[in-house]
Amino acid sequence: MKPPGSHLELPLTIPAISDTVPINGRCTLKKDGVLRAVYIAGLPAYHWTDGDRMAEAHAMVSLVRCGYADQNEVAGAFGCSTRTLRRSTRRFEAGGMSSLGREAGRPRGTCYAANVWASTAKSLKAQGLSVRDIAQKLGVSKSTAGRWTSKEEVVAADDRELVDAAHGCDPDPDARVIDRILARMGKLGDAKPIFASGRRITHAGVLLAVPALMQSGVLAVAEEVYGHIGPAFYGLRTTMMALLLMVLLRIKRPEELKERAPADLGRVLGLDRAPEVKTLRRKLSRLALAGKAEAFGRKLAQRRVADRGRALGFLYTDGHVRVYHGKRRLPKAYVTRMRLALPATTDYWVNDKHGDPLFVVTAELNEGLAQMLPILTAEIRELVGPRRRITMVFDRGGWSPKLFKRLINSGFDILTYRKGRWKQLPSTQFVTCAAKVDGRSVRYELNDRNIRLLNGRLRLRQITRLREGKYQTPIVTSRRDLSAAVLAYRMFERWRQENFFKYLRMEFALDALTDYAAEPMALEQTVPNPERRNAERALAEARAELREIHTLYGEAAATNEEDQRPTMRGFKIAHGDMGKRIRAVEERIALLKQQRGQAPARVSVAELGGEPLMRLSRERKHLTNCIKMVAYQAESDLLALLRPHYARADDEGRTLITTALQSPADLEVRDGELCVTLAPLSSAHRDRALASLCDTLTKMNVRFPGTDLRMRFGTAS
Repeated sequence: MKPPGSHLELPLTIPAISDTVPINGRCTLKKDGVLRAVYIAGLPAYHWTDGDRMAEAHAMVSLVRCGYADQNEVAGAFGCSTRTLRRSTRRFEAGGMSSLGREAGRPRGTCYAANVWASTAKSLKAQGLSVRDIAQKLGVSKSTAGRWTSKEEVVAADDRELVDAAHGCDPDPDARVIDRILARMGKLGDAKPIFASGRRITHAGVLLAVPALMQSGVLAVAEEVYGHIGPAFYGLRTTMMALLLMVLLRIKRPEELKERAPADLGRVLGLDRAPEVKTLRRKLSRLALAGKAEAFGRKLAQRRVADRGRALGFLYTDGHVRVYHGKRRLPKAYVTRMRLALPATTDYWVNDKHGDPLFVVTAELNEGLAQMLPILTAEIRELVGPRRRITMVFDRGGWSPKLFKRLINSGFDILTYRKGRWKQLPSTQFVTCAAKVDGRSVRYELNDRNIRLLNGRLRLRQITRLREGKYQTPIVTSRRDLSAAVLAYRMFERWRQENFFKYLRMEFALDALTDYAAEPMALEQTVPNPERRNAERALAEARAELREIHTLYGEAAATNEEDQRPTMRGFKIAHGDMGKRIRAVEERIALLKQQRGQAPARVSVAELGGEPLMRLSRERKHLTNCIKMVAYQAESDLLALLRPHYARADDEGRTLITTALQSPADLEVRDGELCVTLAPLSSAHRDRALASLCDTLTKMNVRFPGTDLRMRFGTAS
């Protein structure tokens, strides 16, 4: 909390200093060798040397108490938890700066009792390790290791390298004491998975997704981008596997782990227990601080393009609006499903022709689809190369003939609904068109013709669909090499992307807020002018009112009794009030048009005034979006493998996959194999389909990550 008295107001934003960690828009943490400093509004406020815990804690506490930053911002920048920061604040308020030093007690990295070390050494000895190896693993002298094991060899050893995760020290999969000690000593980079045989292990069916996850290359990409997350029992590989399996098990938020037994999920990971809420959040924060989520998503997309290139001929793109219900001032966006304009963040997803996601981009200020398409197509071109022909499929939000011309000139084709006024066609001009696309037979009533836009400078193809003999839906495209039925199918299959958004919202908590941190937007950044929006809204309302009055005026004219008002002049006199209303509305429309013309389309954030416009921190959300994307892709890949063996795969296949992933299974380790035997499903034909899928996955010869165990799948009779 702030001390009595108000601090001096400082500018909200400053230019970022090189080699710094941003705390918020006005505070940065600079690291220069062993020197550390906090800058506020470009001026040095606190400085210390690395390792001076007292001075560092004082800087953190002061930033919060003086109101320069909130707890989440400071904790994120300094790499600690908010709980630690609150504890330091309480100690400072009680005992001053001297109380911020290290508390009395054991030094960091030591164990509570010597008998634990002796027990660890004896366990290693029982595994056949020599005293020298034991000394190297525990980071002690050989004499000490010999004393703990009742041996008398004396050779010093002080090897501080990380233990290879593939050579863990624990023989008991349910008691990983030694590896946890090694991790605490900074000598273990990641715990080796050790599986114990067992029956009806809860949620062990999720291991069915491991081959698909390995094919995606997510762990290899994570290692390439992030490297490691430091010496830890739960290293990078374990953390990523835990997050992926949680998503597939519909554990939508880390807080839900409180309702799960850590040992149950741990057995699926090959550990004595899974990471719990605090640990998992700390790992996510560590990854987010690296600032590499976009690079992570880009590398994943590159792998997907290399493996699934044939599905990229048609790409669907649309924006998904995540509504924000907090107290910060965020830009508003129109939420179609709610029919309201609310504070929100807009993510633009690109999906392949099967509806599977390829990558996602967050709009800076909820820009519309027309503004985002050049950004998305530039990203796509970098992914697929300069020669690949790509057709962008989108809805009316991207309608802009000028943009179409730009996209076509840059090597893209377009396919979208026609927007604006267009002439209805006689039903006699429609013909029945049939085609077989993606194994499906389709039939439409279509009219195919050429149109010109931009005063004849842009030639496109218009395909109009007739439904129920009266409803007409025109689409426009630059593709002339495909039949009208094929193009109609691709356009009307846009529902796949809408279903994808709905599925991720319901099953994977796509809209969940993963990070409460926010940062002010740059003052020079432009946003849509609210005055112009208000003028356009008022203009639309005035035009609607004018149309209503004209309708009433016309009805009165149609029912006019000529024996009473035989002339138009008499009719106008009799309906003078209505005429005055028409003229008043027309004058108001003219004035609103003038106001709209005078208001610029966009203004800078600085011109808006009021409370600073904020944006939510995007790094952690983008990372979790990428993880959910990989999980969805894994489900889709399993569905593709299931489809030849299940007649109703299109309707029920994903439900079958989800049920199998959440089902119990028997685990058995034998002859270098991890055998996963899934429990039976609800019917015999579903069991047969699942058995065929298991056979296919077994033939892939996938090893569980971090082990040499080949995965073998089957179903219980």
